[in-house]
Amino acid sequence: MTTSRRVILASLIGTSLEWYDFFLYASAAALVFGKLFFPTFEPLTGTLLAFATYAVGFVARPLGGILFGHFGDRTGRKSVLVATLLLMGGATFLIGLLPTHETIGAAAPMLLVTLRFLQGLGLGGEWGGAVVMSLEHGDPRRRGLSASWPQVGVPAGNLLASGVLWVLSATLSESSFLGWGWRIPFLLSGALVLVGLWIRVTVTESPAFARIVATDGPARLPLIEVLRRHPRGLLVAMAARIGTDVAFYTFSLYVLTYVTGTVGLPRTTALTGVLVASGLQLALIPFFGALSDRYGRRPVYAAGAVAAAAWSFAFFPLLDTASTPIIVLTVVVALATHAAMYGPQAAFVAELFSTRLRYSGASMGYQIAGIFGGALAPIIAIRLVSSTGSAFAVSVYVAAALLLTLVALAFAPETSRQPAVDDEPGIAAPTSLAA
Repeated sequence: MTTSRRVILASLIGTSLEWYDFFLYASAAALVFGKLFFPTFEPLTGTLLAFATYAVGFVARPLGGILFGHFGDRTGRKSVLVATLLLMGGATFLIGLLPTHETIGAAAPMLLVTLRFLQGLGLGGEWGGAVVMSLEHGDPRRRGLSASWPQVGVPAGNLLASGVLWVLSATLSESSFLGWGWRIPFLLSGALVLVGLWIRVTVTESPAFARIVATDGPARLPLIEVLRRHPRGLLVAMAARIGTDVAFYTFSLYVLTYVTGTVGLPRTTALTGVLVASGLQLALIPFFGALSDRYGRRPVYAAGAVAAAAWSFAFFPLLDTASTPIIVLTVVVALATHAAMYGPQAAFVAELFSTRLRYSGASMGYQIAGIFGGALAPIIAIRLVSSTGSAFAVSVYVAAALLLTLVALAFAPETSRQPAVDDEPGIAAPTSLAA
């Protein structure tokens, strides 16, 4: 196996495991955490509080991006990726051991929030490193495809998390699932981390980073240099990602709450839709990543944003049919539009920053946007339906967020034809606000 393929495989497996941990928490927040950790509140409030703890991970992700991006741009990508995997997996394993509110009272949700914060720190440093390693090790002419493979870790992790929860939900009674069954997927994370570590310790350091360090030395304060040299790139990355994030977490996470709470169907119905759609994304994300190598990052990304905005207005009326085949198809189409954005997104964001600052810049742009996108999307969706009595307001919210993405793309440079490494025009040149 070539070095580039080994790096891509390591990035894919590592990000799959880390996103498994992250989505497992999100799914559990939608399905069980409100009852187990906030039982003194009425169901809607309990679910909102569970999603609030889920949002803590998004707050921690930019901090993780800054922290691990700093060391990734100073000491190298490889060692940092090992640390993020250990942090994320360890926090998830400990969640599986947590006593609930019934056992230790208010300390239970406090410990849950703490572990969720550690999850967010780990994932905040994971994405940027995995994408940067794949992009810098890969074929310079196929950067969109190379960088898209860590993105495949998102549906792979979601598929694994949803699949485990689906099996448990289908085989266990409600009381058994709430009593102990929900812990099994979290404890399984411990074994999965060992697999990820075995893969990651075999990869080599990024050759592009090694050349930059040998000639110019590492950045002394990567965060400050990103703000000084790449302000426009940072703003574009954040704005382009917000709409993608809102659409994804509405289509893949809030759908669990909507189908079970509003439509009144079993949780296995919604999980089946997410499961099938995530399986399809495994193929669609690299397809759209490769398409961006041929036609450019911005056209492919924009086509996905327009399609997702349009589909958001059909999404909830189709869910309201309460037909399992229609619900599954609805989620599949929704996540297909997301794949069109997510495939080129990794290369698009990473190419906005110089090699010397790429880990920090890409991590900050991607993770800060998560606070305004995925962290708030389920909470806002619940509140909109609760206050208006209709999911139409959620569709408007998704479309408005995607409009922001389209505006960011309009102001972004097209980087797919630019040189891949070092401080060269297009990718590495400072993207100042005046540029």
